[in-house]
Amino acid sequence: MSRICEVCGKRPLKGYNVSHAHNRTKKISYPNLQKVRVLESSGRVKRMKVCTRCIRSNMITKAP
Repeated sequence: MSRICEVCGKRPLKGYNVSHAHNRTKKISYPNLQKVRVLESSGRVKRMKVCTRCIRSNMITKAP
């Protein structure tokens, strides 16, 4: 199950937690994806995984 936004392509970020003693442990930050019913331009309804930024900025049209 991929954790990629189907609209903007946002994907997980990889980096390190760095302690005060500079010990580094790997971490992954995942985008906030939601399963949403989207109304396509052809009038069909499709289920997509979309990040909350795309939902908030009206890059998709939610199905009724």
